[in-house]
Amino acid sequence: MYDVMIVGAGPVGLFLAAELALADCSVVVFEQAQEPTTAWKRLPLGLRGLNAGSVEAFHRRGMLRELLDASGVDAARVGADPQGSTAPRDVGHFAGLPVDASRIDPGAYSLRLPGPAMEGTMTSLDAVGSVLERRAARLGARIVRGAGLDALTQDGEGVVVRAGGHEHRARWLVGCDGGRSTVRRLAGFAFVGTEPLFTGYVARVDFADPEQLGTGFRHTPTGMYLRTPFEGHLGMMDFDGGAFDRSQPLTREHLQSVLRRVSGTDVTLNEVHLASSFTDRAMQATSYREGRVLLAGDAAHIHSPLGGQGLNLGLGDAMNLGWKLAATVHGTAPEGLLDTYTAERHPVGAAVLDWSRAQVATMRPGPDTPALRKLLAGLLDTRDGATHVFRNTSGLAHRYDLGSDLPLVGATGPDFHLADGARLADLLRQGHGVVLDFTADGRLQDAATAWKDRIHYAAGPAADDLGYSAVLVRPDGVVAWAQDRGSDGGPEAFRHAAGRWFGSPTP
Repeated sequence: MYDVMIVGAGPVGLFLAAELALADCSVVVFEQAQEPTTAWKRLPLGLRGLNAGSVEAFHRRGMLRELLDASGVDAARVGADPQGSTAPRDVGHFAGLPVDASRIDPGAYSLRLPGPAMEGTMTSLDAVGSVLERRAARLGARIVRGAGLDALTQDGEGVVVRAGGHEHRARWLVGCDGGRSTVRRLAGFAFVGTEPLFTGYVARVDFADPEQLGTGFRHTPTGMYLRTPFEGHLGMMDFDGGAFDRSQPLTREHLQSVLRRVSGTDVTLNEVHLASSFTDRAMQATSYREGRVLLAGDAAHIHSPLGGQGLNLGLGDAMNLGWKLAATVHGTAPEGLLDTYTAERHPVGAAVLDWSRAQVATMRPGPDTPALRKLLAGLLDTRDGATHVFRNTSGLAHRYDLGSDLPLVGATGPDFHLADGARLADLLRQGHGVVLDFTADGRLQDAATAWKDRIHYAAGPAADDLGYSAVLVRPDGVVAWAQDRGSDGGPEAFRHAAGRWFGSPTP
């Protein structure tokens, strides 16, 4: 019997598999598709953006360089210079309206420190998947392809599934099998939200007269289209209430008709090589756990791809869940630890769904839309507006409520740089917690020894301690506890925080 079965070998399932295997759990991943890569995962159709939070997650597990190489990205383009600036060079857009990174208030990243992972990067599903699959396999996770799920039952001891024509049993099951999740359906999760306003299309085509179309995001009175620098890469949004999605074949004639209507031109498509449709349906599981079955990624929440936050949201789910589920498997988790997965990630998912809905409302054709977009463009051109978009898309602004007024607690930990050369990201590579003791007398060392199998202790001054004397960081990089420089009660406060997140100390 496995400790954990995962259904779905996309980036979220593979990231989670690697996290669990890193924590010495036995893991198997079942994937319906036979092959790891398709044209939909390669450029240009597989083009995706990783935000700064996701890039930081790859860095903290020692995968950043490999990811950048697989993506064909120069490390310097994402601030991979350890002495790089904390300021982002690119923010992206809101509903196709560009945001000027130079207008961001420096206070928006005041809790960041210069380090190798400073901002997001463009990549592909193929690059991300290949890096994560190699890592999961190296750590001992088993990946079974051509094994679709068709049955699921659970009891108080574990979960039994039928996948690939055989029965398999594990103590826990995680569905990472996408927006039409079979796990979610078979396990009876409630899935609620809002119905679509548009049918979207993504395609690789040959144009007879591409000069008729502009490049980048193009909002029109009848919808929106997108042309990227990749030749023949086309995106469209047709506000038909989602009526066409998956209802009929995506013929050249249909795509040309939609493009002409949305673009207001008589552009001609010579050939359609690949095409797919989607909608802005925004739905979320009311809970991410039902007994011994959990959900992560698109299985837990779906929304339009506007802003490219879906992949990043799912990777955040995997990072949050992995160490908590592993501690539960090994019996070291304090009471209620696994419940904090839904408690922490559900609000983040809900916020992303609302962010997506707001963008759709800003693009929806209507007599008032031009005025609304003009107003928003002006707001985005201000420091407050640009900063707001940065906070909501960087993946760094999420702050879990962990019961502390200190701004660092509940936030992702800055990449503290110790005098001996070690960085926080380096210390997180093994998937353990980390306590950084910046005091000269190492006052937390004796207390930390009691959790030495789960928390790595590091002492010494930092290049910049941001005014803190000590910081406890969870395995997912989130600061669980911190103490202001000069505060009293360090060891006792640390013991309380360590027990809350890492369970009882080792006898």
